Formats: sequence, structure tokens, C-alpha cells
Amino acid sequence: MILALVGMPGCGKSTVGRHLARHLGLTLADSDQLIEQRIGMPIRNFFEQHGEAPFRDVEETVIAELCAGDERVIATGGGAVLREANRRALRQCAHVFYLRSAPEDLYRRLRHDTHRPLLQVADPLRRLRELFRQRDPLYRQTAHYVIETGRPSVPSLVNMVLMQLEVAGLVDPARVPSPVDARPLQAGG
Repeated sequence: MILALVGMPGCGKSTVGRHLARHLGLTLADSDQLIEQRIGMPIRNFFEQHGEAPFRDVEETVIAELCAGDERVIATGGGAVLREANRRALRQCAHVFYLRSAPEDLYRRLRHDTHRPLLQVADPLRRLRELFRQRDPLYRQTAHYVIETGRPSVPSLVNMVLMQLEVAGLVDPARVPSPVDARPLQAGG
């Protein structure tokens, strides 16, 4: 089974993916980390030096490779759905979850983040709203499931994904924690 997480920058794809992978005994493949390994520099630097189109070319190659691989959880970059090839590959190879967050919630989480190239603008909230308007339909088109993130804890989000997998018959109900098992994350968790 391959699971893929899509959504806006800062919605929790990498964090939820890490916890989900650990719970299911799968590996996590974070596409942005793999891209940085491949290009040999932070994505922000690559954007500054080469622009977005060459970055999206590398991203498309990495996603195609991840979709051809073994069972895993894939945490995609926020813009992965911009390419039709990525949307098609993810939808065909994985059970795709859209972690849907409102731009205002994302802004609260990301307002001090200096590593996301598309948010290094004068008005990041306005930029998040623009990105959301553009990408929300693409995330919905790609996803099999939509999880409204709001402000729940990471364990709660993981449980929401697990419950969807259980309902779909993809996970043994014994592997889905009861609500009592959802405890807050410890520092570094």
C-alpha cells in the first residue's frame, strides 16, 4: 500500500506522514527532502538560481520514482499537484489524502518561516490565499480523501487518516487507535 499526502505548504504533510508511517510500519518518503538530496542544495536556493519550472521538472521525476516504488507514505511538496503528470501518478499509485487547511491557519503556522520560497513576499497571507484558490481544486482532483485539518493535534490527524483507511477496508481495525490513545505529542515527537 502506498499512501500519499497532498496539501498546502505547512499543512502538516511531513509531520503527519512521519507519524503515520511509524504507526503502519512503513517508510516515509518526503519528496522535498529527496529533491534537495538530488539537487544538492536547499529548494529555496534552487528556486533563486534556476526558477520554478526546472524545480517542477525534478519534482515530477522524483514523484514518478516514488510511485514506482514499494509500500510507503509519500509526503509531497505543496506545489506537486500543479503538474498533471504528478496528479495522475499519485492518484493511480496511492491512496491520496488532502490535508486541507485554511490560509489563515497556515499563516499562523508559517508567518516566521524563511525557508518556503513562495512565501517570501511582502504579504504572505495574501499569497497563501492566492495559492489556496489556485491549488485547492487540484488537491481535490488528486485526493481520494479530504481531511480538514483545522487545529487538531498531529495524533488526531493521524487517527483521522487511519479511520478513513479502516472504513475503506485497507487497514486492520486493530491497528486503528481508539480516541483514548490520541495523546499530545511530546517535544521532538
